Amino acid sequence: MKIPADLSYSKTHEWVRIEGETAIIGITDYAQDALGDIVFINLPEVDDTLEAGDSFGDVESVKAVSDVMSPVAGTVSAINEELIDSPELMNSDPYGAWIIKLEGITVPDDLLDAAAYEAFCAESE
Repeated sequence: MKIPADLSYSKTHEWVRIEGETAIIGITDYAQDALGDIVFINLPEVDDTLEAGDSFGDVESVKAVSDVMSPVAGTVSAINEELIDSPELMNSDPYGAWIIKLEGITVPDDLLDAAAYEAFCAESE
């Protein structure tokens, strides 16, 4: 399982990369592995406002449908439209296949670094 050190993580298995005032969000390698083959994604609208912990969409796999939660608060500034036609990119490249970008972000104190996320995942198994 890959856990890049330059990202932060939520306990609901989303990753976030903070670049200035922008947060880029996707699902972790752990999440895509647990879901299995992803076949569909529902995405939010640009300009939707999210609080940390809000569901902003869901992913459907051959096993289940799971909500995707926002690890930070902010306003949706971009969605990865490539995932609409190719949701399987979240399986093949979970850290390259970002889902949304948020602007005007507020970052909560409960995000995990890579080591803490790895320990959290080990406890969950």
